[in-house]
Amino acid sequence: MKITVNGETKSYVEKVTIANVISELGLQGKRIAVELNKEIVPYDQYDAHLLNDGDRLEIVQAIGGGQDDSFTLAGKRYQSRLLVGTGKYKDLEETRLAIEASGAEIVTVAIRRTNIGQNKDEPNLLDVISPDKYTILPNTAGCFTAEDAVRTCRLARELLGGHKLVKLEVLADQKTLFPDVAETYVAAEQLVKDGFDVMVYTNDDPIAAKRLEDIGCVAVMPLAAPIGSGLGIRNPYNILTIVENANVPILVDAGVGTASDAAIAMELGCDGVLMNTAIAAAQNPVLMASAMKKGIEAGREAFLAGRMPRKRFASASSPIDGLFL
Repeated sequence: MKITVNGETKSYVEKVTIANVISELGLQGKRIAVELNKEIVPYDQYDAHLLNDGDRLEIVQAIGGGQDDSFTLAGKRYQSRLLVGTGKYKDLEETRLAIEASGAEIVTVAIRRTNIGQNKDEPNLLDVISPDKYTILPNTAGCFTAEDAVRTCRLARELLGGHKLVKLEVLADQKTLFPDVAETYVAAEQLVKDGFDVMVYTNDDPIAAKRLEDIGCVAVMPLAAPIGSGLGIRNPYNILTIVENANVPILVDAGVGTASDAAIAMELGCDGVLMNTAIAAAQNPVLMASAMKKGIEAGREAFLAGRMPRKRFASASSPIDGLFL
């Protein structure tokens, strides 16, 4: 049956309860209000209240201080500013656990390297990462020409039933995995023309970032450092310049190594961070996913709070007036 949850139509089996939906959204134990077909449902009825085909649910979560700090991507609002990948885990169960621990709502999938239904004889990633729970973000990892990248996005659209949101990356060579910016422009122009919502990986170059925004990309994703390097943000002032001049979301992509790197990206004013290797290659990926979630949240709060100015010399924490001498 079909149920609309916060404006998005989802498919469910029969005899699903409001509590089941709340659990799927990861909101159990949190302060929420539930409206069913424009009527408020008391919290003590969530377990017993069965949903019917065509029902409309609005689930509102209380945010500290009454402030909604969501961000919008291709017309949809997201609470989590951490986006995660699905590669390099030891198995699908570890993938599932790490993604759950991250709190991510957007999960990126390498179409050329991951089975999401192309091969019926291999485990299907979508069996553990449900499109009903996550926004699946197909990416063009492994593409070295604009032609290959465009073809891969078109394949993803067919596999996912008309899915428009894609992450574009066109790589220059196998060794550095830096973007081929010229080919990226070509692919971005074609994909936007084809009606895709394009999130695009690029260098930490403010000029390139602005041009990709002008082409019509819905988000620009400058690298922090080479893919999989874990070096952290190498050119923070370039990232800051990109953020200051952007009219679309800016998300750091590639090169993050640990939670402090993610926090720095958020302190610079980025809208989010996408990562894979930093979590999957950790000794304990599930624990690192949790750390990354906290790093993103801490960095965002620090940005909103506004840090103190840097000073060359000491400044006493306590007032010096009125001391007994």
